[in-house]
Amino acid sequence: MSRIRPAAVMILAAGAGTRMKSATPKVLHSIAGRSLVGHALSAAAELDPERIVVVVRHEREQVAEHITQIAPHALLADQDEIPGTGRAVYCGLSALDTTAIAAQVAAGAVGDTSVLETQVEGAIVVTSGDVPLVDAELLGALLDSHADAGAAVTVLTARVEDPTGYGRIVRDAGTDEVVEIVEHKDASDDVREIDEINSGIYIFDAAALRGAVAQLDQDNAQGEMYLPDVIAIARREGGRAHAFVAPDAGAVEGVNDRVQLAQLGRALNDRIVERWMREGVTVVDPATTWIDADVELAPDVTILPGTQLHGATQIASGATVGPDTTLTDVQVGAGATVTRTHGSASVIDEDATVGPFSYLRPGTHLGASGKIGAFVETKNASIGDHSKVPHLSYVGDASIGRYTNIGAATIFVNFDGVTKHRSTIGDHVRVGSDNSLIAPITIGDGAYTGAGAVIRRDVPPGALGRNSSPQQVVEGWVLERRPGTPSASAAHEALRSNDDGLSEGARAERAAATETEGES
Repeated sequence: MSRIRPAAVMILAAGAGTRMKSATPKVLHSIAGRSLVGHALSAAAELDPERIVVVVRHEREQVAEHITQIAPHALLADQDEIPGTGRAVYCGLSALDTTAIAAQVAAGAVGDTSVLETQVEGAIVVTSGDVPLVDAELLGALLDSHADAGAAVTVLTARVEDPTGYGRIVRDAGTDEVVEIVEHKDASDDVREIDEINSGIYIFDAAALRGAVAQLDQDNAQGEMYLPDVIAIARREGGRAHAFVAPDAGAVEGVNDRVQLAQLGRALNDRIVERWMREGVTVVDPATTWIDADVELAPDVTILPGTQLHGATQIASGATVGPDTTLTDVQVGAGATVTRTHGSASVIDEDATVGPFSYLRPGTHLGASGKIGAFVETKNASIGDHSKVPHLSYVGDASIGRYTNIGAATIFVNFDGVTKHRSTIGDHVRVGSDNSLIAPITIGDGAYTGAGAVIRRDVPPGALGRNSSPQQVVEGWVLERRPGTPSASAAHEALRSNDDGLSEGARAERAAATETEGES
C-alpha cells in the first residue's frame, strides 16, 4: 500500500462503450463478482483517499444507482455535452471543489466562499471505470513514484508489442522525462514507432491539474478535450511530468468489447486463484475453478475441479468443495463436504455433508454434522445438528430439530396456492419414507411417522403418525384381468412350478389355469 494518502480518487465512467453492443452500460458489466466500476471503486477505497468521485454520463441513471448501492459515500459528477477525458476530469474536479467548499462552510472554517481559490489540495488519482486489473497495489506504487519524483503529473505507462490505437509517450532524450502524450490519430510515423503507451491513469497535483484543464481545447483529430494535453501544459508552466512503467503491461488493459471482458475475466480469476493457493488453499484444477473477488477461503480448504464460488461465499478450514459445485453467498463450516451441489444464500455448519446433486435455495441452514443428500432440494429450512435428509426429498419452509431423520421421498407440502406455511419437526424424530407433510404441521420430539403417510394433523411427542389402510391381496387378478400379457405368462409358469406353500386360493387358481389350458 502507498505511504501517500491521496486527496481524491477520480474514476472516469462516462463513456458509452458502444463496442460492447449491450443495453447494459459498459462499466456495469461484471467479472469476478463485481462490476467493472466496482473494481475501480474497490481499488480506490483501499488507498483511503479523502474523497472518491465518479464521473458519469452515458446511461447516467443506471450507473449512478449502482454506484450509490455499492459505494454510497462516493461523489457523482456529471460530464456535460463537451466530449473528451479532459472535460470529464474538469467536471470531476469541479464536483470535488464544490464538495470541499461545502464541507469547510459546514464546519465554520470560512464565511466567504469567494476566498477559497484552491479547494482541493494534494495528489489526485485519475483512473478509469473499465480497467479491472488495476488494483490498489499498482495505484499505490504509482503514488509513491509520483511523490519521489516531485512531479506535477505522473502517468502510468506500459510497453507493448503492438501499440496501435494507443497514445504514445514522448520522452526527453536527455532527462527521460515525459514531454507530451500524442494520440495515435494525431501521431507522426516516427511517434507511432514508440512502444510505450499511455494507460489513461494519472496522479496529478491538484493545483497543477486545476490550472491545466482550464486551458484545454478541442483542436485535434477527434474534436475532444484530451486529458493527455495536460502534460505539455504542466511542463510549460514549470511543472515536472513523470512516467511510471507498469511492471505488468496486461494489468492496464481496458475492456472495450465482450472478447476483452472474457479475457480480463480469465486473467483476474487466474490472479485470484493463485493468491489463494499461496495462502494455503488446495485448488486441484485452477483452469476449471472460478473464485469471485469477495470470496473468503481459510487455509487447508480443498477446491475440486469444476467449482465456482461466487459473491460473499466463505469456506472454513478443512472443508472440501466440489467437484462440479456452484455456491453463491454460502457459508461452509470447518470440515464440511459439499459435492456436486448448487447453493445460494445458505449456511452449512462444521462437519456437515451436502450432495451429490443437492439444491440449496436461500434460507437453508444445515447444522453441525448434518446431512443433505442426493437429489434433495431445500428452501428457507433449518436442519438441526446431526439431522439427515438423505435423499429424494423437498424441505421447504421448515424447522427440523437435532438427530432427526427424514425418510426418502418425503415432501414438505408448504404452499396451499395462496400462502406459504411452515412445518416444525422436533428432535430425534423418524419420518418414514414417502411421506407428505401438509403444513402447517408440528411433529413432536421422539415421534415417528409410518411409510407412505400423509400427515395433516400434529403428531404429539413420542406418538406414531400413520394413515395407511391394511394391505389387500386379490389372488388370480392378473390371470383374470390381464390374460395373454407377459405378466400373466410369468405368473402361470410360477404357479405351475411351485405347489408348496400355496394358499387354497392359489391352488384353485392353478387348477383353473390348467383346465383352461387343456380346453384350448
